[in-house]
This record gives sequence, C-alpha cells and structure tokens, in this order.
Amino acid sequence: MPRVVLLGATSAIAAEVAVLYARRGDRLHLVGRSADKLRAVAARCEALGAARITTARADFTNRDECSQVVARAREALGEIDTALVAHGDLGDQLASEQSADLAAATFEVNLLSVVNLLIPLANAMEPRRGGRIGVITSVAGDRGRPRNYTYGAAKGALHIYLQGLRSRLYASGVTVTTLKVGPVDTPMTRDHTKNMLFAQPGAVAEAIVRAMDARTTEAYIPSYWRWIMAVVKHTPEPVFQRLAFLSGR
Repeated sequence: MPRVVLLGATSAIAAEVAVLYARRGDRLHLVGRSADKLRAVAARCEALGAARITTARADFTNRDECSQVVARAREALGEIDTALVAHGDLGDQLASEQSADLAAATFEVNLLSVVNLLIPLANAMEPRRGGRIGVITSVAGDRGRPRNYTYGAAKGALHIYLQGLRSRLYASGVTVTTLKVGPVDTPMTRDHTKNMLFAQPGAVAEAIVRAMDARTTEAYIPSYWRWIMAVVKHTPEPVFQRLAFLSGR
C-alpha cells in the first residue's frame, strides 16, 4: 500500500491530489497550517476509501519544525513512499519592491521553506534507495517579468535546487519531479483577472499525479505551458522589453 505525505495539503490543488490518491486506497498523511481545512480534506478522502488518513499542523517557515514534520510523517506512515510539497504564496510584487522584509518573506515561503522540507525528505529516502518527491513550482520561475519577478526569482532558484537534488538522488533510485504549474483558478489567484490560460485545480491535480507516476523529471502543467515558456524564455531581452504582453505589469 503506497504511503503518501502531502505537505501543504490544504491548498486547492493539493486537496484535489489527495482525493486522487484516496480513490486508489493509498495511506495518506496530510500536513498544513489550518486544522479546520485539514479536517475538511481528510473527510473528503475518507469518504472515497483511503486506507487511513492522519493529519498534522505545521508552519513550514519554521526551519526547526520542518525536520520534525518529516519525522512525524514517517512515524505516522511507517515510511514515506511519495511526498508532494505543495505550498507557496504569490506575495505582493509591488510591495516587495519597496520592502526588503517583504521580498525576504516571499523567498522564505517559496524557496527556503521548501528546501527545509526537501533536506529531511531526501535524507530519509536516499538510504532506502527508493521513493518519489514532487514539488509544485511555477512557470514564473522560467523568466523574470516585472509583474512577478520576486516570486519568480524564488521559484527559479528552486528549479536549480531541484535539478541538483535530482542528480544527487539519481543513483539511489529516488525521483524528483519539478511541477511547473501555470496560473490556476484558486483562492490564491482570486484577485487576478482570469483568461483562457487559467486551469482548474482538478485537471492540474490529475496532471501532477500522472507526472509523478511516470517519474517525469520536469512537467509543465498544463502541458501547453512548455511551448509558451519556450517562447518567453528565448525572446531576446531588447525585444522582450518592448512587448507589453510579456514585460508589462
């Protein structure tokens, strides 16, 4: 029976991922900040036949707490076969340009807190010579754009970290999947004007599970973002800066 830990399990996308694993009858350990939201996600999963579900509250920006989060997950599950790190926050780009503290907070949530979890996860899986780690990042990390470059820089740094971690763990049979997700219609984007490129949480969750099952190295979700970002990444900067749909606020 696969044993799965979802870190940031109360996000709209992670909750849908939990439902998919529950339908398989997997053993789940859900970790998030809100006890009420954790109970709601657990109740959905229990109704679908998950083998067993445990929950735990945690603050991932507390570096000392993160190693304990992973230790408690291993204790609850017996061991971890699959881990998905799913938390993050867009922050406020304009505010981060005026405040070093707010810029640092964006990096803390989107980069450092993820690394805080990846270190104990990798160190637990490597000696066992098996396991799957997935990390939800963002297409925003592929190129700095004025509308979200603080958030994007944190995600871009995370992409590099995951590349190194993936190569380190390759010989041990542990896979690391970078999940580059485009805009999704969730509470995190409630203040954003929606367009045809926005995906729905359920479809995104299905793509995440497929990518992790296939042990994919790097997945753009939805897949059309691979081609969009190929253009965005390779547009020369003098041209990029003149195209408002790319470089505008």
